[in-house]
Amino acid sequence: MTQDATFEDGREAPLYLAALDDDDLKVIAALGQDAVFPVTEMSWRPKERRFALLLNRFRWEDNGMERHGPERVQSLLVIDNVLGVSSQGIDRKDADLILSLLDIGFDAGADGGGHVLITLAGDGAIRLEVEALEVSLKDVTRPYRAPSRHVPEHGD
Repeated sequence: MTQDATFEDGREAPLYLAALDDDDLKVIAALGQDAVFPVTEMSWRPKERRFALLLNRFRWEDNGMERHGPERVQSLLVIDNVLGVSSQGIDRKDADLILSLLDIGFDAGADGGGHVLITLAGDGAIRLEVEALEVSLKDVTRPYRAPSRHVPEHGD
């Protein structure tokens, strides 16, 4: 009998996760929470049906934070099977704009399709119409000390 991995099974290694259903997406959303990225690091490739973000992700899974302090890592968040992209509260012309990821959700439609909703701090959002849910999160650099040297906090 096989068993699903647990959060405690994690180790200090680069993440490479995929989500093909809503439960998987919740894991990616939790690990991506509080990631920051410049507006210039969003890429929509209609011919490839792919939308990607290069994130500076906080390493929530890091068990060694007491030893070396809070860390971030650059990660690629890729959504495939994308048919269309819309956004609100984002000025794509402001090259200095830094966005903060709060959540990633999926609103299922007919035949496995639906909408991936990326919620950003400050009332920003990105809505992706997808033919099928296929999301991946892959660390692409070594971890680095978080510039703020603090763990992100959420007020009530």
